Amino acid sequence: MSVNLKKGDRVDLKKHTGENLKNVMVGLGWDEVDRKKVPGGLFGLFSGHVHDVDCDASAFLCKGGKIRNNEDVIYFGNLLHKSDAVRHMGDNLTGAGEGDDEQIFINLNILPSEYDRIIFVVNIYKADDRNQDFGMIDNAFIRICDADNDNEIYKYNLSENYSGKTAMIFGELILHDGRWKFNAIGEATNDKSIKELVKRFA
Repeated sequence: MSVNLKKGDRVDLKKHTGENLKNVMVGLGWDEVDRKKVPGGLFGLFSGHVHDVDCDASAFLCKGGKIRNNEDVIYFGNLLHKSDAVRHMGDNLTGAGEGDDEQIFINLNILPSEYDRIIFVVNIYKADDRNQDFGMIDNAFIRICDADNDNEIYKYNLSENYSGKTAMIFGELILHDGRWKFNAIGEATNDKSIKELVKRFA
């Protein structure tokens, strides 16, 4: 049975059996707010072409809590880490449909020992150009699953009002006293791109 987390929770990365979780699937999801329910103009309904809100999920692999190399940024332009330990399954351009919108797989068995933190972020592609923000996104979540059998272990629903924000730090895996834990963060930012988000952890 999955455990629902709240902001700030930090939990051990364990299977339902109590064993340490080593093969992890991180699912991230979101929905675009129903445009018909939004007051006129917010989505540019009367100003020409309306773009879908394109959210991009990324994983930042850190050494000593910091990103040391561009190769350690896993996103739609760099889907597989050089160690083969982290794989991004590809970009979802609209967030349409149920379930995970983007998935990232982590094999902790082969992750090089110098990595001690993996941060999961989502930003809105071309947010400034398209005048979009997370106030246009609903039902955002991050979930941690046992990748060997797809059993969901933890789920964190990000339920705050994030209007005006263009990026989000959903959560992180962090190595503490030799054990991996998941930390539910849910911190919204005004970063306009993956590049700006990376600078936070450089």
